[in-house]
Amino acid sequence: MIDALADTPTSGPADSAGSRCSDAQVEPLPGTAKKESVYVVFEWPGGWSHDVLDGGTFGEELTAKLKSKLKGVAGLQLVRRPGRDGRQVGKLHRCYLVWAEQGTMELLLLSGPEAILDLDLTGPGRNGGGPIDTPLILVCTHGRRDVCCAVKGRPLAAALDEVYPSGLVWESSHTKGHRFAPSVIVLPWGYSFGRLNVEAAKEMVARAVDGEMFIPACRGSGLHSPRGQVAELAVATRLARDGEAVRYGELKVGENSDEPAAVTVTHPDGRVWEVTLEKRAVNGVISSCGDAPKPGTAWAATGIAAT
Repeated sequence: MIDALADTPTSGPADSAGSRCSDAQVEPLPGTAKKESVYVVFEWPGGWSHDVLDGGTFGEELTAKLKSKLKGVAGLQLVRRPGRDGRQVGKLHRCYLVWAEQGTMELLLLSGPEAILDLDLTGPGRNGGGPIDTPLILVCTHGRRDVCCAVKGRPLAAALDEVYPSGLVWESSHTKGHRFAPSVIVLPWGYSFGRLNVEAAKEMVARAVDGEMFIPACRGSGLHSPRGQVAELAVATRLARDGEAVRYGELKVGENSDEPAAVTVTHPDGRVWEVTLEKRAVNGVISSCGDAPKPGTAWAATGIAAT
């Protein structure tokens, strides 16, 4: 069995073990994924400010227009190739448009970030982009957001880039959940991962090339709420333990806001499970490096019943 826990980097005198938020591994991973269904993944190797849409990356005027364009429509991820070569880009910038619900991804070449304003993000096939049939692996290395992402994300991105073809693995801006660093998003399906070591990450990528879910270290699908993420992963884990391969996006999650403690999960072959859940207290959560520990909550699956 693969141990998916990320390696803890060597610490210096002023950076003792446990001082980073991602070293306080008190929260369960399921239910913590970045919630998003549409992504604009834009190649921008220059400096990333604390929030890429705070005005420090693209300037106040363009940032205001981008925020208006993307709000409630799509999430923006800035990416660059791992290593020193990734800090350079030509006159054109690669831009991937991703629709996670459809599992669809397209590639465009844009002259600059202002060209994002002209994109039609209402659905696939509307911007003249070429379809991409290989996954994208986004490893958060956004050190200005949190030091954990730089310290743990960059070595992981570099190690994966040595193994897999150019263009598959990218360093990325904030992917949500730096306390789970290294934090990774797998596109086009929009599944988040955390606390991956190199061995587990290589296995995750190898399976993603075939569209197969990697269950260890999975935080969930960005298409679902935290409880939906937990329910899907609970069923996927049971199927995997029974020897079944589970493909990204094939399990359908039905959530009823009137019954938050129960979620229905459906398989393409017609099997249906009801997953019961409960919200549990979690102590000692450190949201970002330098923050004091505080209490939190997390959904947990307490039962799975075939219906």
